[in-house]
Amino acid sequence: MSKQNINLEMARLCANTLRLLAVDGVQKANSGHPGMPMGMADVATILWSKYLEHNPGDPQWVNRDRFILSAGHGSMLLYSLLHLSGYDVTLEDLQQFRQWDSRTPGHPEYKCLPGVETTTGPLGQGFATGVGMAIAAKITASRFNTDQFQIFGTHKIYGIVSDGDLMEGLSHEAASFAGHLKLGNIIYFYDDNRITIEGKTDLTFSESVAKRFEAYGWEVLQADGHDYISIAKALDEALSKPDRPKLIVTRTHIGYGSPNKQDNHECHGAPLGEEEVKITKRNLGFDENVSFYVPEEVRTVYAERRAELEKKYAQWQIEYQKWREANPELAKKYDESQNQVLSIQQEEEIIKAIPSDALATRALSGKIMQKIAELLPNFYGGSADLAPSTSTYLKNLGDIAPDNFTGRNFHFGIREHAMGAILNGLALYGGLIPFGATFLVFSDYMRPPIRLAAMMKLRVIYVFTHDSIFVGEDGPTHQPIEQVASLRIIPNMTVIRPADGLEVAQAWISAINNLGGPTALILTRQKVPVLNRLANFDRHLIDRGGYIISPEQNNALDLVLVASGSEVSVAIEAQKILQAEGRATRVVSMPSIEKFVRQTATYRESVIPKGKVPVVVIEAGRSTGWGDLIRNPLLTITIDRFGASAPAKVLAEKFGFTAQQVVDRVRDWQVLTNIIV
Repeated sequence: MSKQNINLEMARLCANTLRLLAVDGVQKANSGHPGMPMGMADVATILWSKYLEHNPGDPQWVNRDRFILSAGHGSMLLYSLLHLSGYDVTLEDLQQFRQWDSRTPGHPEYKCLPGVETTTGPLGQGFATGVGMAIAAKITASRFNTDQFQIFGTHKIYGIVSDGDLMEGLSHEAASFAGHLKLGNIIYFYDDNRITIEGKTDLTFSESVAKRFEAYGWEVLQADGHDYISIAKALDEALSKPDRPKLIVTRTHIGYGSPNKQDNHECHGAPLGEEEVKITKRNLGFDENVSFYVPEEVRTVYAERRAELEKKYAQWQIEYQKWREANPELAKKYDESQNQVLSIQQEEEIIKAIPSDALATRALSGKIMQKIAELLPNFYGGSADLAPSTSTYLKNLGDIAPDNFTGRNFHFGIREHAMGAILNGLALYGGLIPFGATFLVFSDYMRPPIRLAAMMKLRVIYVFTHDSIFVGEDGPTHQPIEQVASLRIIPNMTVIRPADGLEVAQAWISAINNLGGPTALILTRQKVPVLNRLANFDRHLIDRGGYIISPEQNNALDLVLVASGSEVSVAIEAQKILQAEGRATRVVSMPSIEKFVRQTATYRESVIPKGKVPVVVIEAGRSTGWGDLIRNPLLTITIDRFGASAPAKVLAEKFGFTAQQVVDRVRDWQVLTNIIV
C-alpha cells in the first residue's frame, strides 16, 4: 500500500459521509454517541477504503482481517462502514438505530449484523477479545500452514480503542499479555480525543499511554487523526513491523466538524441537536435538509474497493483449494475443527477414562481432560497461574509461548479478567474449543466477559475449582458462598456441579457439545466417594440436570433430598439413617438446575413429585434460586453467611453438613412445621 495513492478530496468526502451518517442516526434516535464517530471518521476511512482486507460477500472468511470497535458506544461508525462496504446493512437499518427489534442496537452486538465481530460496549472488552483473536490466528497458522502454503492466519486484528478502554484494568492485563506473546498481528488505533463523559481526561488520566505500552512490549506509533497521509504512513509503518503488537496513537477532535460542540464533552453521549446538525452539515459541505445522504462518488470508492477485495479473496480461494488437494489429511483435520461436537464413540472413550479412585472432582476432571485433549486437537486452554491447583495442565502437549504457538497450554498469569475476554476471542475466531481455569471465588474477576460469552452464546468452558467452604484453612476470602447462585442466574449460562467421576465426565461431554452458550464446571478441592447407582444406569440422565441417584425403598415416598456436588454423598448417608427409621427417602442429584428446568414437566415431576412431599436441599452455598425451582414444602440446608478458616472436616460440622446433622435438621423442621411423614 502506498500512501501516495490517496485522493485527499475523495477521502474527505468519504469521511464526512461517515460523520453525518452517524450524526443523523443518533439525532433520529434522539440517543447515542456522535462525538467519537465524528472524530475517528478520517482514520476509519483510510483503514476501510485502503487497508482492511475482508469480503462482505463472505463475512465469515477465515483469513479476513478482523475489525473490533472496542469503543462500542461509537457503533454508528461501524454500522455506517458496513453499509458503505457492501455488507447486508441497509440505510433503513441505519435509520432504525437503537430502536426495538432493530439490527443496529446502541452498542455492537455479535450476529445482529454481518461484519460485527464481537459484542462490545463495556470498555476494555473489545481490546482484550481482540488479543484472543490474534492468538487464535497464530494457533491456526501453526496447525494448518505448510512450507508451501501460508494461507491461514496471515491477516490482522485491527481495532479502535478509546481513553476509557485504556483506563480499564482489563486493557492493562490484556496489553501486558499481548506484549509478552509478541502478537505482531494486532494493530490498534487509540482515539486520543482527551474527552470523557465528565469532561477532559486530565481530570483522572495523566500518564503517558505511549510509554506504558512501550513498557508492555508494544510498538507505539503516532498519527494526526485528521491527516490522511499521516494515518496511512502510520499504517504502512505498522505493517512493516510484524514482531510486536502496535498501538497507533491518533490525536483527534471529538465531534470533528461541529462548529459549536467539537472538543466538548457534550457531544460524547448526546445528539448534537437539530440546529447544530444543520450547522454541521453546512460546515462540511452537505445539504442541511437531507438526512442519511451518501454521495454516489462515495459509493463508487467503496464499490471499487470491494472489487479489489473480491479479487484477493478469489486468489486466496484458489490457494486454499490447492492446499486441500496437496494436504488431504490436514484438510480433514481442519474440517473437523469447525464447530466440532463429540461422536458417540468419543463420548464412550471419555467415560472409560474415569478413574476408579475416590478423588476430588478437580482431580477427576484433570484426568478426563487429558483424554479429551487426546481426542480433540482443537481443545486449548489454561489457568490464571493455578494449573497445579485446578488440575488443568494438558501433559506433554506443550505451552503457548512468545513466537511459539504449537503448544496447547496457556499460562495466562494472574489475569482472570483478561483470561475471560481472551477466551471469548478464541471462541469467536472459530475452530477452537477454549477453556479457562481458576478458583471459583475468583470467577467474580471474570464476570463481565462471562456475561458477554453468554450474550453471544459462545462455546467457552470455565473450570472453577475449590468450590465451597471445604477449601478449608484459606478462610472466607477464598471460600465461595454466593458465586454458584450468581452464575446460575446468567441467561444462556449452564452451571454444572458434579458429584463424582461419572458426573464429571458427563459434565465435560455436555460442555463440549454445548454450542448454545458457555458452561461453568464447579469442582471440589476435597475428595468425593464413588457413588453407587442402579444397575444399567443410563448416564444420559445426568444430562437432564437432575435425576434420582438413590431411590426410596418403597412406593410411599415421604421425603426428597436434593443435593449437588460433594453434598450428594452427604445426602445418601442421611438417606440411610432416615430409611432405617422407616422414612421412605429419595435422593436426587442436581448437577445443573439450568438443564433440569429445561426438561418436560412430566420428567421433572417424576424426579421431584409436585405437591406436598417435603423437599430438603443440601448445598454448601447460598440458598438463592432453590425456592423458585421447588414449590413443595422446602428446607434448605445451605450457607447464607461467609465461611471461616478451619480444616474442612471442622467446617462441615460447624456449618451442619454431616449426614447426622442433616437428619437432625429434617426432624426438627418436620416437628416445627407439623409435616407428618
